[in-house]
Amino acid sequence: MNQPVAATAANNLRVATYNIHKGVQGIGPARRLEIHNLGHAIEQLDADIICLQEVRKMNRQAAARFARWPELPQADFLAPEGYTAVYETNAVTRHGEHGNALLTRWPVIRTGHQDISDHRFEQRGLLHVVMEVEGQPVHAIVVHLGLIKGSRVRQIARLREFIDREVPADEAVVVAGDFNDWGARMRYAMNAMGLRDASDLRGPRTLTYPSRLPVAQLDFVYGRKLEPLSCTVPRGPIWARMSDHLPLVADFTLPN
Repeated sequence: MNQPVAATAANNLRVATYNIHKGVQGIGPARRLEIHNLGHAIEQLDADIICLQEVRKMNRQAAARFARWPELPQADFLAPEGYTAVYETNAVTRHGEHGNALLTRWPVIRTGHQDISDHRFEQRGLLHVVMEVEGQPVHAIVVHLGLIKGSRVRQIARLREFIDREVPADEAVVVAGDFNDWGARMRYAMNAMGLRDASDLRGPRTLTYPSRLPVAQLDFVYGRKLEPLSCTVPRGPIWARMSDHLPLVADFTLPN
């Protein structure tokens, strides 16, 4: 399994984002349960903060179909030993509910959530978690933006309002998730908020979608009051089969 090299420096912060596709892959009778493999894979990322999208709290239909369906909600099931799991529901469906989650090895100070749904056919939300990292507060906001460009533009505007209201200007923040952003068009708006990703760093292309033959980067990790160091995407047949997205792993330097 190809994975990022561990970030060992004490002042480094590793953030990963991963759309796990509800822990199930395939269509119809060929559908297979991948949640157990995802648990091992997430542990291998060795990230301080793991931002997850399409995470199921529960699903009665899947639980009846798969004999090994975990009894725990997926966020708790996927959390490596010693990590805290934070979850908020975005969508309630006929058979259950799903949303965003954050797993972290740092103490959680507080959490919050805001609905940013743009229309009734796509239920979306912001998950906000404040952690104490090396004695200082670090904010993380997990996002999963809409499929329609106009929705994404309006959701980014609401994200900006949320950050202005909830994140003090002198505190570090990361915004990570599935932006559904073909061509990285939202990067300009994120940069205008003082949020930077690793796009200006030299390195391999960080294409994340579709996982079997990636042609686009839909997943991003942006930081403010943090210096981006590197950005990588694990590759290989194991990663390609677990979700339709590949995870994105970004390393930052914490402020002094």
